[in-house]
Amino acid sequence: MFDEPTIAWLGEEDPIFGINRIMLIRLISATAIILIFVLGTRRMRLVPTRGQSLVEMGLGFVRDGIAYDLLGEKDGRRFLPLITTIFFMVLSMNVTGIIPFFNIAGTSVIGVPLLLALIAYVAFIYAGVKKHPGAFFKNALFPPGVPWPLYIIVTPIEFVSTFVLRPITLTLRLMMNMVVGHLLLVLFFSATHFFFFSAGGLYTLFGAGTLALGFAFTLFELLVAVLQAYVFALLTTVYIQLALAEEH
Repeated sequence: MFDEPTIAWLGEEDPIFGINRIMLIRLISATAIILIFVLGTRRMRLVPTRGQSLVEMGLGFVRDGIAYDLLGEKDGRRFLPLITTIFFMVLSMNVTGIIPFFNIAGTSVIGVPLLLALIAYVAFIYAGVKKHPGAFFKNALFPPGVPWPLYIIVTPIEFVSTFVLRPITLTLRLMMNMVVGHLLLVLFFSATHFFFFSAGGLYTLFGAGTLALGFAFTLFELLVAVLQAYVFALLTTVYIQLALAEEH
């Protein structure tokens, strides 16, 4: 399903560079979100236009609802560019799953979710080391107040949960949600095509049902696209907040 044919390349007989459909969708998504922000902020006005208002609303949501709310104004301002980029990048690539002729999310293949999870992981490590040099890893692996014999059990658990599972869960949560949504839409609309054009007769009624479910799940998939962007940005911020916590 995700093994897309190469649709553009350099080198005629022995291609050295190729772009398949999922990569093209990602490039279009990134270009679209950049253009939206460039055009929306190119001529800022005291009385904003509709485009400027939408851009300001989106930026304000990430700033006040995620970054400043969890990190405070000082640290929130430091990490706001990263959190904003992650939110809108995930959102733009999630939404392509319900856009006609795209029909697949740019985050439904592991590359982008893994890259963003690694960036969030690096930001988490950077924030902790910057705020608590020399003590971040020690306090993360050897939590204060634990009787020393228990470190034999606690330290491996802390290492796996803090430094291994976090990027893995970030990656899989985003990717699998978008894959499942894609499969559900494929299932409903494929069934609709079958009932309408192949089965015929009374089976057309089933086609009407699967078509209605397909549209309903398309709206639900839009909600999931926004929610997953929010969750990814929120968890990134939470990890940074934990790294900056005083107990580290």
